[in-house]
Amino acid sequence: MNDTIIKVSRNTDRSPTDAASTQTVAFSHYNYLSAQLPINTTTKDLVANDIRVQATQCLRNIKSIVESIDHNMNDVIKINIYLKDLKDADKDIEQDIKAIDTIYAAFFQGYLPTRTIIAVADLPNDALVQMDAVISNGRGTHPQAPSELIKVARNTEEVPRDSASPHTIAFSHYNNISAQLPIDCATGELIAGGIKEQTEQCLHNVKAILASIEVPLQDIVKVNIFLTRLADIKAVDEIYAMFFSDSIIANEQSYIPARTITAVSALPMNALVQIDVIVSHGDGTPPQAVEDKHGIVIEANNTDKAPKDPLSTQTVAFSHYNHLSGQLPIDPDTGKIIDGDIAAQTKQCLENIKAIVESVDHVMDDVVKINIQLKNIEDIDKVNAVYTPFFNADLPARTVVGVSDIAMDALIQIEAIVSNAEGTAPI
Repeated sequence: MNDTIIKVSRNTDRSPTDAASTQTVAFSHYNYLSAQLPINTTTKDLVANDIRVQATQCLRNIKSIVESIDHNMNDVIKINIYLKDLKDADKDIEQDIKAIDTIYAAFFQGYLPTRTIIAVADLPNDALVQMDAVISNGRGTHPQAPSELIKVARNTEEVPRDSASPHTIAFSHYNNISAQLPIDCATGELIAGGIKEQTEQCLHNVKAILASIEVPLQDIVKVNIFLTRLADIKAVDEIYAMFFSDSIIANEQSYIPARTITAVSALPMNALVQIDVIVSHGDGTPPQAVEDKHGIVIEANNTDKAPKDPLSTQTVAFSHYNHLSGQLPIDPDTGKIIDGDIAAQTKQCLENIKAIVESVDHVMDDVVKINIQLKNIEDIDKVNAVYTPFFNADLPARTVVGVSDIAMDALIQIEAIVSNAEGTAPI
């Protein structure tokens, strides 16, 4: 493996640290930040039990990390906001979003990042909110020559707009799309109907955004689906498979994107489903020359050493990153969840990730970001005891959330993003 491009892992004492993760991991033209809790850096305690105060602290911690690596908040490409579902009949996710939005925009002097907001069953430290981020890294990592690449934000009138986030932000060879709700552009309201209609509308909105930037469906490398009822997945898959049928035909490798499904407690506008995507951007952003960047290919790969899913590819590589589908604690030989407690299931998830990573000639220390879903957030210490030995060098950036349900009644699901030093052809 060509390892000349290096991964740069950094922590700063300006923001809270975690023994099981690195605050920011840069590789090539992107930085991935660990989820930031509303912890005061000086006192090491959670700030006041108020959503606006806690959201402000999360953003301050992100800002401290970003500035510690000589960047600024206008380099943020994507923000993911995780709200704790308090199961309060008199309070919904919309109230939390409105409260956050009163302080959110002030942290950014240019245009706002793309954004995904979900409510989950639980968060570490009993926080009300946590946030993670993806940062542009124009200078690249050694030995790439520093280059003042620009960030390109775009919206289309064909899709409902959110004043707090653009539809898509491209930087270098990737586009990050804001999460799409099942909103009818003509009315600005949720589409009429059930889960199938809502899924179709989400995917229609994604497709319209891609069409507006002249990107085909087959350029999607990763899909994240958020469902309020995990039992709806069969209905979602029916629509999803139809949506990607032309994309599969258009690709010689007959692949569909890597995919992770997350059970959420609530979504904005009381939607049943929300979808966001990560898109390859072969042309790059200026000053990268278009004529030099055409032909960078997507490389999709599956291995028999990890569980397969007919509606997702285990790993999809493009340029200098691989995006992996969420991995359940499934024995690849039986196709069933393994017997055992959270420690055993954590190990199986990580063994599956390791098998996928090694099948494309990489190692676990090439992982830059890990996302973990837990049925019981209090299991985190048991998870960490199994987790850390899988890495020999600096740990990846990481986000952990508690969820109400996981497919196949698993206790844990883990997904990963992996650095790809050799890039994909013609790099």
